[in-house]
Amino acid sequence: MSGERLIAGIGIRPGTAASDILACLDEALAIAGLAGAATMRFATLSSRLDEPGMIAAASERGAELVAIPDEALKGFEAACATRSTRIASLYGVGSVAEAAALAAAGPGGTLVQPRIATARVTCALARAAS
Repeated sequence: MSGERLIAGIGIRPGTAASDILACLDEALAIAGLAGAATMRFATLSSRLDEPGMIAAASERGAELVAIPDEALKGFEAACATRSTRIASLYGVGSVAEAAALAAAGPGGTLVQPRIATARVTCALARAAS
């Protein structure tokens, strides 16, 4: 798989450090067999776009940071591989990370790695079709 078409969907708690975000991303990449692959885009909730840790993590990896509006996540519920009851009640989708990754991947995007979770971060990987 080509790394330049990988998108990381990332969910964080407010105040999460860049190092925690990158550790979760690296774990997701390793589980997917893509250790060291570049991600072209980090996708997250609009409400997390201005989080200093998220900005720093995207900058460190040279990734575009993309905000996904809450309402846009709902269109990807059926494509989510995992489901958190708490997240579903808040955002109407089982996994923010998976839905954000798929939304940012665009039409024809596919989930490469279902979400993984650490104490403060969730991360899922998608691949853009083109």
